[in-house]
Amino acid sequence: MSHVLVVVEATDGSIPKPTQELLTLASRIGSPAVVVFGSNGQKAAEAAGAFGAEKAFLVEDATAEEYLVVPQAEAIAQIAKTLTDDGGLAAILFTASSDGREIAARVAVKIDAGLLTDAVDVRAGDNGGVVAVQNVFAASFVVEATVTHGPAIVVVKPNAVAPEPKAVTPVVENVTVAFSDLAKSAKITGRTERASTGRPELADAAIVVSGGRGLGSADGFQLIEGLADQLGAAVGASRAAVDAGWYSHANQVGQTGKTVSPQLYFAIGISGAIQHRAGMQTAKTVVAINKDEEAPIFELADYGIVGDLNAVVPQLQAEITKRKS
Repeated sequence: MSHVLVVVEATDGSIPKPTQELLTLASRIGSPAVVVFGSNGQKAAEAAGAFGAEKAFLVEDATAEEYLVVPQAEAIAQIAKTLTDDGGLAAILFTASSDGREIAARVAVKIDAGLLTDAVDVRAGDNGGVVAVQNVFAASFVVEATVTHGPAIVVVKPNAVAPEPKAVTPVVENVTVAFSDLAKSAKITGRTERASTGRPELADAAIVVSGGRGLGSADGFQLIEGLADQLGAAVGASRAAVDAGWYSHANQVGQTGKTVSPQLYFAIGISGAIQHRAGMQTAKTVVAINKDEEAPIFELADYGIVGDLNAVVPQLQAEITKRKS
């Protein structure tokens, strides 16, 4: 069975949920292996073994953490060659983070392989190939695609699949990489830890509560945050709300913001312009609350409530509190 390499984004010895999802997909199409960067690689390798990783390649050289993306791309390209020579390499899977997208593109160039982005599912195809299910043209269409040359380099959106534990003990190999001068051309000079809100990361969250122009002001987001905290959800915002200065750009959902694919998405006071829909319409269930019954968001919603959000949301919160008690 060909190998499937999963790139782990981990710094504290754990593996995030999107990586667990990649390992679940990898188990369906081949023999999962992981590459882990940093000094906590051994712990991360063990954590990856809980989700089926049969091999773990550790790159502990500080260069991979001190410089931007290129060292990681070079290391992955080297490991890809190792796996190709050892039984074949079917695919390399990345999470759809900003770093993941850039490194994936660089690796595709380095190993002369096809790149598929915005995948929401990955499965085995005919003749040992890999098929990626993608959302294209601002998520207006769903297509199935495969590469015609080399292993498939696939960037997968979070919440593509439910993680499935599959405990194995991975074979761990420490990798030494001869980094090029180019890899050391953009050094990271400092890091500032982002203040925690206590909420899930927007791109990874299983539930997202988003607010838009219909909130009327920045104060309206207190309502959004309250509902999100009740549900253990992330907070999102439409472009109109962000442009008005009501909420941070880091929370913008849409074509020029973040793409989310949660199990449950609340669009509150959001009209549903294509710019916003492009960032969330792969959500499994969409609930829309808007006083305009002609709002485009209702075309996409699984459940729609026409009404004043300032009346509807408190009623929803009261019902959630009642059912939790």
